[in-house]
Parts: sequence; structure tokens; C-alpha cells
Amino acid sequence: MRKQSAICILAAVILCAAASWAWWAAHCSGTVAEAEAVPRQPDYADASQWYSVNRDGAADIFYIASSETGDYQPSDGTVCHYADTYADSLRAPITSEMEGVEQLLSGELNFYAPYYRQCSLQSFVNDSLTAARLPLPTDDVRRAFAHYRAHVNKRRPFILAGFSQGAMIALDLLREMDDTTFSRMAAAYIIGASIPQRLLDECPHIRPARRADDTGVTICYNSVRDASCAIWPRSAVAINPVNWRTDGTPATLETEPSPFIPLDRQQKDRLTVALDTASRLLIVKGYTATDYVLPLIGKEGNYHSREIWLYRASLRENMHLRALSHPSQ
Repeated sequence: MRKQSAICILAAVILCAAASWAWWAAHCSGTVAEAEAVPRQPDYADASQWYSVNRDGAADIFYIASSETGDYQPSDGTVCHYADTYADSLRAPITSEMEGVEQLLSGELNFYAPYYRQCSLQSFVNDSLTAARLPLPTDDVRRAFAHYRAHVNKRRPFILAGFSQGAMIALDLLREMDDTTFSRMAAAYIIGASIPQRLLDECPHIRPARRADDTGVTICYNSVRDASCAIWPRSAVAINPVNWRTDGTPATLETEPSPFIPLDRQQKDRLTVALDTASRLLIVKGYTATDYVLPLIGKEGNYHSREIWLYRASLRENMHLRALSHPSQ
């Protein structure tokens, strides 16, 4: 029942996000307004600024949520491009994502996810807006990660995981990570983003995963129907999360019935998932569910919104394997 609940939660999050993002895309241009509002800074000593599940596990997942926020107008009439982590209405979709991901992936591991002033979906319509707005949420998560290391982790092995905007921020944490912290990192999962060659060359703590059980490594993938459906630049790091290979060997994945179509028409899909070694993209064949295309930045045939959903069982098993294979265990 708990797994079924998690599946429904994650499905609801994606469907609610679709409706919200469609409204924001229709009503907001993504341009910088004359007067902007910036919500107050989260205090990570305050338990309300965390979604946490401590089950006394041997290792942790530190998860950074994706974009669940659009441009909005606070009561003073200004425009805000960042989530207010103290506002219940803006926290709700972020909480739903965290809860769904925790139930799908954590298993016996502890789960810690900070609320942060994530920037709006409109912030990703061009590189200049992203560059201007991403530093604020990145700084929030940087402070949250420091609090987690100092007060929560207690020298346990940990998984660093981020999805979409959260994956971009996780890359900054990897770039800045000290050797002591890195020595406890079982793996980093950069889901739904790309890793440029420049960053791979510059950052000694980004070590591409080569198999299912290596530790201290980085996992990255992006799923598409074909290479023309990509929305991110080519990633220098990529692996198939079904067979954990970095060559083009295809893997078979049988999905659960899709929550995105009526019950009387649901069916299991038998997918073929293969890494295209030229584009570094996961090519997914056999998916019958109707595409959900992200407003503003999406393309039909890009499975960005499914990156955790499709591979949840494999990800959960692999996170446990890497965490419990860590040398400190």
C-alpha cells in the first residue's frame, strides 16, 4: 500500500505541475519585472525547513527537489521568481515531490531534503536568466548541506541526489566538496541534467560511474524517444540505469501501469532502453503513455518528467547497493 501511495503521489505531483506550469506559461513572460520580491532566507536549524525521514538507517539520501515553482505575485504586487519556503501554498507541491521520491527510492535509507528558494520554471527559458537566478537557490542548498554535514549526517555514508534544477545545484555541491566529505559520498545521482566536459575536466570529485557497484561516482542520464528530442546539451557523463552499462547494450524494462491514462486503458509497457554513445542520451523505445511536455522548455518525445518514475525500482536497488558497498560500512 505504501508503494502504491508513493506512485499516486508522484503521479499527482506531475499532473498538478502540468496544470500549474501551463497557467504560468500563459500568464508570465519570464522577463525581469521592474520590482522583484525575494522571500526570506530559510533557517536550516528550523526543522520546518526540511522533509526528513530518519529510520536509523546505515546511510542517508540527501535529495534536492526539482522545479515546482512558477513566477507569482505576492500580496505587495511585486513579481517573485523564487519559492517562499515558509508559505504553505508554495511548499505543497515541493512536499509532494519529496514525499513521493522518498517513498519510491529510500527503502531502508534515511532521507533528508531541504526546502529551498528554488527559482521558477521561467528562469530556464534562456541561459542569462538561469545564470542570474540560480545562485540564490544554490546558496540555500549549500547552507543546508553544510548544516546536514555538521548536525545530521554523523559520518554515515550518503547518497547525493538531485533532479532537474536540483541536479544542477548538486553539481555545484560536487564541485565545491572537500575531500573529507567526498570520502563519505557513496554516489551522486545527477538526474535530468547534463554534465559539461569542462566541469568533468575541472572537478576531481566527478568520477563517472562505470558499473552498478562502484562508489564515489557520479550517475547521470537523460531519456528521450530519439536524439532530436533532447533539451539539454550533450553530457560528458552518462550511464544506463537499467543495466548500468556505458556502452550501447540495450536493456529491457517493464513498467507498471501508467498513472497518466484512465484505469480501463492502462497497460504495462515493455521498454527497450539503450545508451546512444554518440549523443550520450538514453533512447527509450516502446513507451505508450502520452507525452507530458514541459511548458517553455520541453519537447515532445523528451521524457524529462519520467526520469525517476521510469527507473524507480532500479534506482532504489542501486542506491542501496552503492551505499552499503561503501568502504566505511
